[in-house]
Amino acid sequence: MQEAILRQQIEHACMAGTALNIVGGNSKAWYGREITGETLNVGEYTGITSYQPTELVITAKAGTKLSDITSALDEHKQRLPFDPPCFGETATLGGTVACGFSGPRRPYAGSCRDFVLGCRMINGKGEVGSFGGEVMKNVAGFDISRLMTGSLGTLGLMLEISLKVLPHRQSEQTVMLEGDFSDAIHAMNHWAGSTLPVTAMAADGSQIYFRICGTASSVEKSVKQIGGHLYDDGLQLWKDIREHQLPFFDDERPLWRISVPSDAPFQIMEDMHEHDWFIGWGGAQRWLKSELPAELIFAAAKHAGGHATLFRGGDRAGERFSPLSEGEMRLHKSLKQAFDPEGILNPGRMYRDL
Repeated sequence: MQEAILRQQIEHACMAGTALNIVGGNSKAWYGREITGETLNVGEYTGITSYQPTELVITAKAGTKLSDITSALDEHKQRLPFDPPCFGETATLGGTVACGFSGPRRPYAGSCRDFVLGCRMINGKGEVGSFGGEVMKNVAGFDISRLMTGSLGTLGLMLEISLKVLPHRQSEQTVMLEGDFSDAIHAMNHWAGSTLPVTAMAADGSQIYFRICGTASSVEKSVKQIGGHLYDDGLQLWKDIREHQLPFFDDERPLWRISVPSDAPFQIMEDMHEHDWFIGWGGAQRWLKSELPAELIFAAAKHAGGHATLFRGGDRAGERFSPLSEGEMRLHKSLKQAFDPEGILNPGRMYRDL
């Protein structure tokens, strides 16, 4: 697929006022509010356009499968630092960045947004723009490439994305301790404040898991300090956590992602059962299965100093992200007006009025 074709489709939709639903691999169609508009498929706009292993930078078209990028990086023993989930074999780079998804490594390495160096995109008027570049540097003005990260395609169609990559770790082990959620939050914050090379922490209410990555000697030393038991297949465990393949996630109830300070008490909501929760990101990410009204969960997350997202399931016609303040909503609307004045790109996917 050629860039010119995508640009023409957006130009025609802009003139006609036709809403467009941007689709890549369609592996995350369930995320965000309900889908509207004609399909604009970028799944065939694929290919790694530049990869410089010595510079730790890769650039690829938005429709490129995440698995293809991972395979190319593996050949040079490199990886995407933010450990993104795929949620399906068809996951693309563009969809991953548009959703802003990061995996268990996020608190220790950085988020998806932190590793986006630049992008080329088409706005809602059919204009092509290029922002950022392929090096880490300070840039005056707005960092549009990172603004696109997590915008769910509401500001523009990403064409190419440049990402910073990192080498694989030399050694990795996972250790497991017994403990409830309160024990887990205490232990996670304790070890997060240490110098140990911990790259992931999670808890299921009875066990606390720590992933340790680094040199063989540092990993061995860290395992002894934390104690507990070695987990036999840590690679599979963290993949199952990242891809929501654990039994916890196999539930028909709506799944909430609640982000709070890592040391926030476990009971941020009353009358909730422990088996309804799973904790990740060293205590800062709380997964909740609940059919409670969205207003109650939004309010509880805010009271605890964070925010909530109705991640999967539930009412797709309602709001799925924590309500914005009046000032934040004005800013969002101003950005939408500047990038997509006719409101044709994924309208309402994030918020009803956007």
